[in-house]
Amino acid sequence: MVTVLLPGPLRGEAGGASRLTVDAGGTLRAVLDELSTAHPRLGRRIRDERGELRRYVNVYVDGEDCRHSGGLATPVGEGAQVQVLPSVAGG
Repeated sequence: MVTVLLPGPLRGEAGGASRLTVDAGGTLRAVLDELSTAHPRLGRRIRDERGELRRYVNVYVDGEDCRHSGGLATPVGEGAQVQVLPSVAGG
């Protein structure tokens, strides 16, 4: 099992949950594929129409920024935590 941690702005797309678990592992792409199947609106907030991470979304696997460790091919092991953080703008 992999735990996906969601911040407040994304919880509405997941029925209000702050944590979701998925059976998929292996790669970040597999985790996000399963997440998107269970919660399509959440999946669309994280990835674009080509299936790539949206520019304004940061994803961490066990604390490591996936953009620096393989992107969607980042390895995700059993028991890993995936944290999704959209950028927040304000002024």
